Amino acid sequence: MTLTSIIGQGRAQDELKTSEIELSTAMALAESAALSYRNESGAKKAAFLRQIADNIDSVVDTIAEVGPGETGLPEGRMRGETGRTVGQLRLFASLVEEGSWVNARIETAQPDRQPLPKVDLRSMSRPLGVVAVFCASNFPLAFSVAGGDTASALAAGCPVVAIAHHSHPKLAALVGEQIQKAVASCGMPEGTFSLLFGGGRSVGQAVVKHPAVKAVGFTGSRAGGTALMKVAAEREEPIPVYAEMSAINPVVFSTQILADKGEALAEGLYGSLTMGVGQFCTNPGLVFVPADGSEAFLAKYGECVAAGAGAAMLNAGICQAYRDGVDALAKESGVKVIARVDGAAD
Repeated sequence: MTLTSIIGQGRAQDELKTSEIELSTAMALAESAALSYRNESGAKKAAFLRQIADNIDSVVDTIAEVGPGETGLPEGRMRGETGRTVGQLRLFASLVEEGSWVNARIETAQPDRQPLPKVDLRSMSRPLGVVAVFCASNFPLAFSVAGGDTASALAAGCPVVAIAHHSHPKLAALVGEQIQKAVASCGMPEGTFSLLFGGGRSVGQAVVKHPAVKAVGFTGSRAGGTALMKVAAEREEPIPVYAEMSAINPVVFSTQILADKGEALAEGLYGSLTMGVGQFCTNPGLVFVPADGSEAFLAKYGECVAAGAGAAMLNAGICQAYRDGVDALAKESGVKVIARVDGAAD
């Protein structure tokens, strides 16, 4: 199954859902493609990656129009992230074309070596096989359909089966089509790239369980990542899961630094916490301040929060999880709410 075959069945892009038959077909095509795609030359894979980048560049205006409506992210972010995405693809194209990444080693035989002869030893990095890539919600381009995981897998000679994030199906389909066009125009085997939609965790777990898949790239929640790690570890042939998941990112302030720069640090912390509506993985989630000497810092931080405004989050699920988390913490013994601002329910 390819992306074009899904769309060709008449389903609206925001209602796409992969069936069991389509999933099975996609995996069979990817497994077949792995046998030939791994042997493509570095120059041909580089041309393929550059063609993907060119294709995505050609639809940047459409990305800038579609993206904000699905993600709540501004047009500038869409254009900037498109630039980052195509830059990654071109960077990997240069790397795979240059060739040293294979780490080729040749140790010639020494039949007369004492006390034992040395045999001829040769080694190099080889493609693992099919890679499953789980697209992120907070970076709908750079860590999504054609993001770093996909670019690196394709550069290494591994077909990719990508699982679109439900937050931005139209954007995913738009980018996926550009990859499929590059597959066709560059003469790559069918199954080099597939994009699957829908199904909650069922589609993703079915992909990870498939014996053709040899590695997983994941960007998302801790719950989702650890669930996939469990599935991958319980396979008859366990496979690696390279997961970038949520983090607490603790920050510690000393009494002296608060005395010297308390108000400025409060403003900086507020900016870090609210950047991207708090949806970056680098978002500070736990801050330690001394019991004495932090009054001015906390007061200034409270002012910043109270003066802030709500903004659209990536999807309703993230928004509701945030509200539930704040409500639960506010009920904990010993917790004091300094300030709180909430946006509209829609």
